[in-house]
Amino acid sequence: MSRNLHVTVAAITEREGRFLLVEETVAGELLINQPAGHLEIGESLSQAVIREALEETACDFQPEALVGLYLWQVPDSELTYLRVAFCGAMGAPLPHRELDSGIERTLWLRRDEIIACQSQWRSPLVLRCVDDYLAGRRYPLDVLIDMLPHA
Repeated sequence: MSRNLHVTVAAITEREGRFLLVEETVAGELLINQPAGHLEIGESLSQAVIREALEETACDFQPEALVGLYLWQVPDSELTYLRVAFCGAMGAPLPHRELDSGIERTLWLRRDEIIACQSQWRSPLVLRCVDDYLAGRRYPLDVLIDMLPHA
């Protein structure tokens, strides 16, 4: 496997037509993305999305379905991401839980508001995941097979 391939997870949550996003500082730029991050060694994909959502939103996330798998190469780069996007329910913010370093705040945006801030997307996957969710793409979580050793 290339060192330039990164496996990431993303949490898609919608309430009353608005999607939960995070505003984060990346290399000095303020960008928006779904709560998302890298899979860690020894972690299942479901565990990763629960952890990343908690770190970036201070809320518990319960994955309900898989929205899709996305392979995206950063333009003019050898850096490639395999994103595993889940949809599910997001709980209320946990008291005294701080947002992960670099996360400025959470936002609830409608699709048209997401499109309006396209220049701030972390990647084109931001809108693609929303559109696939709105198109009803849902796959059962049992398509993900966890073959990791358990402690």
